[in-house]
Amino acid sequence: MGLDLRKLEHLVAVAEEGGFTRAATRLHLSQQALSTSVRSLEREVGVPLLRRDAAGVTPLPAGQALIDDARILNGIARSALHRARRIGRGGSETLRIGHTPAVTSDEVTALVHTALAELPGLHTDVHQHYPPRLTDDLLSGEIDLGLCRGIRPEHGLTRSTLTQDRLAVAVAVDHHLAGREHVQLTELARERLVVWGDPGRSGYTDLLLDHCRQAGFEPDYLRNPIQGTPPVTAVIGTDCVALVTAPPGPAAGGRTQVVELRPTLLAPLHALWPAHINHATRDAFLRATGG
Repeated sequence: MGLDLRKLEHLVAVAEEGGFTRAATRLHLSQQALSTSVRSLEREVGVPLLRRDAAGVTPLPAGQALIDDARILNGIARSALHRARRIGRGGSETLRIGHTPAVTSDEVTALVHTALAELPGLHTDVHQHYPPRLTDDLLSGEIDLGLCRGIRPEHGLTRSTLTQDRLAVAVAVDHHLAGREHVQLTELARERLVVWGDPGRSGYTDLLLDHCRQAGFEPDYLRNPIQGTPPVTAVIGTDCVALVTAPPGPAAGGRTQVVELRPTLLAPLHALWPAHINHATRDAFLRATGG
């Protein structure tokens, strides 16, 4: 039996929108046509996939399992279509890279130049993505490779570590730590730490907070209210500190200072990619950069 990708797309939309009305609007279908499609899929699978009640629609365990796999299948189909069109039109293969704000543009550029040394014909298209969108776009086939720190791979994605980068402390230039040559991690027990995601929902935040706890203190922290900006800019205009991977010295146009952190602590830079999508350039990039 073959699965109809269109019906799978309908099921995913209903689950994500929590009901048929909003899903039908999103898909530009009538509600009746969408309901008929999902009912037909349930008959083909042979088990109920959704619970329908007054509160809305929620996936049953079988439905959630199919939805998780459907995202992967739809991504594979979209990537296969994109690849066939590119080959048919004689186009070159471009590696579409997404990176989270925790991975700076300078770090991405360094990785690309490392790959270029072995892949002189490499073409890339690089954009910044927030972590949830990075995962969604990888699964949907919109991008080929994700660069991040600490994101746990969802079903259908593979992760490897490309580099381990040394952490340092970023402060505003008028901060009392700005003139120091180095800062001990335990000294941060008296400071407020800026992080980029909520604990438990951000693997990178959890990593940074765990470093503090392993040093013997519970960190005082706040989530950066300005999302999407380079990490070294998070402390501008504040008396907070931030753990960053930038090298020691002036940063952010001289508005912040990055100070060496002791003892040495490392933050992994991860690559994420769809496990079931073939991409020769992506694989060559990973080999060249240590993935």
